[in-house]
Amino acid sequence: MKFTLKDYQDEAVAEVLDRLKKARKRWHEDKDSHAFSLTATTGAGKTVMAAAVFESLFYGNDDHEFEADPGAVVIWFSDDPSLNEQSKWRLFQAADKLTVSDLVTVENTFSRERFDPGKVYFLNTQKLGKKSLLVRGHDPDDEGLEKTDSGERLMPDLRSHTIWDTIQNTIEDPELTLYLVLDEAHRGMREGGNSGVQGKPTIVKQLINGTGAVPGIPIVWGISATVQRFNDAMQGMTGRSTLPNVEVDSKKVQDSGLIKDTIKLDVPDETGDFTTVLLRRGTERLRAMSKAWADYGADQGQGETVQPLMVLQVPNNPDPNDIGRWLDTIFETWPDLPLDCVANVLGEHRTELFGSHSVPYIEPERVQERDDVRILIAKDAISTGWDCPRAEVMVSFRAASDRTHITQLLGRMVRSPLARRIPGNDQLNAVDCLLPKFDKVAVEAVANAIMSGGDAEGDTPLTRVLIQPVDLLPNPAIPQVVWDKFVSLPSQSLPKKTARPVKRLTALAHELAQDSLLPDAGKAAHKALHKVLDGLRSDLAGDIAKARKDVITVEGKTLTADIASGGTSFDDFVEAADYAVIEDAYRRAGRIISPDLATSYSEHLAKQNDNAEDEEEALIDAHTDIAALGLIDAVKVRLEQAAEALANEWLSKYQAAIAKLSDKRQEAYREISELSAMPFDVRLAKPGSRLQPSKVLEGGQETDLPRFKSHLLCDDASLFPDLLNEWETKVQSVEMEIQGRVGWYRNPPRTSQDSLGIVYDYAGNTEIMRPDFLFFSEHGPEGIVVDIIDPHGEHLADSLPKLRGLADYTEKHGAHFGRIEAVAKVDGSYRVLDLKTADVRELVRRVTSAKEAYLDALSVVYGG
Repeated sequence: MKFTLKDYQDEAVAEVLDRLKKARKRWHEDKDSHAFSLTATTGAGKTVMAAAVFESLFYGNDDHEFEADPGAVVIWFSDDPSLNEQSKWRLFQAADKLTVSDLVTVENTFSRERFDPGKVYFLNTQKLGKKSLLVRGHDPDDEGLEKTDSGERLMPDLRSHTIWDTIQNTIEDPELTLYLVLDEAHRGMREGGNSGVQGKPTIVKQLINGTGAVPGIPIVWGISATVQRFNDAMQGMTGRSTLPNVEVDSKKVQDSGLIKDTIKLDVPDETGDFTTVLLRRGTERLRAMSKAWADYGADQGQGETVQPLMVLQVPNNPDPNDIGRWLDTIFETWPDLPLDCVANVLGEHRTELFGSHSVPYIEPERVQERDDVRILIAKDAISTGWDCPRAEVMVSFRAASDRTHITQLLGRMVRSPLARRIPGNDQLNAVDCLLPKFDKVAVEAVANAIMSGGDAEGDTPLTRVLIQPVDLLPNPAIPQVVWDKFVSLPSQSLPKKTARPVKRLTALAHELAQDSLLPDAGKAAHKALHKVLDGLRSDLAGDIAKARKDVITVEGKTLTADIASGGTSFDDFVEAADYAVIEDAYRRAGRIISPDLATSYSEHLAKQNDNAEDEEEALIDAHTDIAALGLIDAVKVRLEQAAEALANEWLSKYQAAIAKLSDKRQEAYREISELSAMPFDVRLAKPGSRLQPSKVLEGGQETDLPRFKSHLLCDDASLFPDLLNEWETKVQSVEMEIQGRVGWYRNPPRTSQDSLGIVYDYAGNTEIMRPDFLFFSEHGPEGIVVDIIDPHGEHLADSLPKLRGLADYTEKHGAHFGRIEAVAKVDGSYRVLDLKTADVRELVRRVTSAKEAYLDALSVVYGG
């Protein structure tokens, strides 16, 4: 793969491969057909996951112990040819082993007896329609089909096979396995939906259930936005079992940074026609976003430039002159915009005349690559599967009654342009939506719909939908030494469930060498691991000798049947293993210690072998030794421990140098650090801006939020607006009264690099908490001292696990802080636990509830 998969993507790929392995086995052994789906929200990277699956299917996957299927044939099916082309391009971009010739669009000229293995064939509904040349000759009732004098069919263009013949021959070939991938599996499933005849099965159902003499495709994999869509699609299928669906957690998608963190909604404060006002505001936003991205690109270097565009969402039957006036307003507001930067994706598929503006049509899938398009005129959600990561501003002229159309289109605009979160910059992690036809009651409904996620569209629920927020910047009154202290604080990341330490080390070595931080890092990593394996060969010499004997011999039994007496007996035999047996054992060992390490270590051993007659014999001996190592469990454990330790040592050693690299390069190291089996420490990033609500909207009524002084981020009045609950208000008030305070920080309760995270164990799962407050004080010669103060309810199910996580964090990182304290209101009194005290840490590990800890004598009254 050209991309490193996110943790949730890798987990989903592993589950899909597991389903495909089972389905393939059951089809070839028992002719049982199966179906399942991969369901993931918008922006999860479903096509990238599919690319990883196809590479594994055709070439195998050592990480997931998946053997390649040499007879694998894939049909990728959707009801939209343009969507197919977009998916085909994305698969090619993501996979490094899939070539252009492996991704085949089935055109009308296609004619083969069967599909070729190792290829993905793209088909759509229209290609299998009744009038398509690909199917002419399949339907015996086709009146337009010519026949010979003897009654045999004459195929169009003298072709020898219809597409249905090709499908049937592929299914019936015992050397091949046909997989059907339904992209957006819900579409085209209604009877008569794309066949034109009510009561006749749709083309999709014919592929699934079979038609005439053509059997159903044995393995069906649906890719859909919601589980319900796939379940609905599979209703009425015959002779097919379902495997458990693979479902991607939408929160993991949000946390990954692949989609935007925030949607900003702007509406008029007054009643009236404010179309022009908000359109000007939207244009200014586009200009500001363009400058922000240009500045970011200049700071980060080549390859980090984004050209944002603005979507104008018009009603279904717009007045062309109205649109012309809207375009006039845009160009008056931003005169430097080129006049030819406007395009449309309207259903008429033609150049439109809007006032004095001639606006050409553009295919939706081409919008992202056309940087010259800065203004896009659209109506609804444009098309299923369409998305445009650089569409960052939308002005909708839809009425309040059309809010479904607005939320659907917004759902297509949430993908992050650089496929990662921009650290410390809320503005570049947000989408702007301006709604001149909405009032505050209507916009509240839009916000609620977005935050809950669209079940109908499978949109990712967003936790941050802000109505008219303010942009907060670093407080100029906060000295630089406070920020220096802030970025030095240790935060923790969630560990990876299926960690591969050796692969993590080699990936880190590649990045360090690429950035010239550690030349020949790859050689150094392998040299260190060779030393570990050499030590294991010495320490475990007896076990290895026994395992080597098992590798080079094949044991079996001979059954002898006495025909006269009817008796049987078994006799053991032992034969020397041949080269194929040894190589199979070597490959299996390579999956355990990693194929690259197995290769380099076999060369290392071969060079040391003075007893071999030639290089070939030395290499076979080395492969035998490595195969033996793979049979001993302790080898894997100790090797991975060493790889984990060396990777962590390098990450710590080069941490300062990595911090000076571009955000893109730092992101590569952050992803590698998070591949650890254990929580790994990462540095905080200084926030450059934060979008913060300044008002609360409920029932159409706005209320100003309280504003606080001395926050590290502030608005134009040097204040920080926030809605604090009773406990948080108490803590903020008490702490800021302490002598020497210079500032405080509201820790964002979401995944971002400017949010301090602390891991804890909850019911066997590693979770992450984000304490509410950091307080900064100046303590003379000590300099800046930081306190973590976290008010948290003692009645909640996760209260005690979080206290224990805070205790573990304090034990490891307490030296970075003056105080680390947890506060709770218990029986009407505020109590505090000082986690810097060893006895308190022991207390929270011993008690059975958080309340018991707060009522213990080691807890004291807070703020008294």
